[in-house]
Amino acid sequence: MQTNNKSNPSDSSQVSSQTHRQNILPTAPLPESISKNIETIIALHRRHEKDIPQHQRLVETVTSFFGRPAFLYSIVLGIILWVTPNVLPRRLAIPRFDPVPFPWLQFSLTTGSLLVTTGVLIKQERQEKLAEQRAQLSLQLNMLSEQKIAKLISLVEELRHDIPNVKNRSDPEAEMMKSPTDPHAIIDLLEETLATELASLSQQKTSIEE
Repeated sequence: MQTNNKSNPSDSSQVSSQTHRQNILPTAPLPESISKNIETIIALHRRHEKDIPQHQRLVETVTSFFGRPAFLYSIVLGIILWVTPNVLPRRLAIPRFDPVPFPWLQFSLTTGSLLVTTGVLIKQERQEKLAEQRAQLSLQLNMLSEQKIAKLISLVEELRHDIPNVKNRSDPEAEMMKSPTDPHAIIDLLEETLATELASLSQQKTSIEE
């Protein structure tokens, strides 16, 4: 009596699907604050993309192709197809439309390089403006957060003084952090420190050369 060792395809597919379900780990939903932050970032990107003119959008679409490997391959292939008929022996009776030193090829490459550079600069300028807006937004939010933290520290210090069960003690660090930091003072201090360091390095270099 022979036993049937062949497995049913439907059974194997069910087993694989069950294994796949077991391998998938359940993911918890994102907190509401993170979801709101993601929506805000997306809204900022949409607002920035909405203000782009149609002609600039077309230029940037073409410029994005310049950074792909296919663009490099097309340039190499075009140069090979251009140069090959102009260097073959004349006995093959192939007309030379751009003989050595390939003036028309040089003109085409120069013009193409100018167009590529201009397109890249146009896209880079828009990206720099977007980066500057993000930096300004981050600076505003950081300054606002610093002011809020200073206000919270001030409220906590007032609460500590009002609670009779808490021992009243002087905390110089907390007193200093109650007032928000002056960004102009920080910039002046950084510039002064940098100038001092540069002067010190210059003096050390001069002494070493002497």
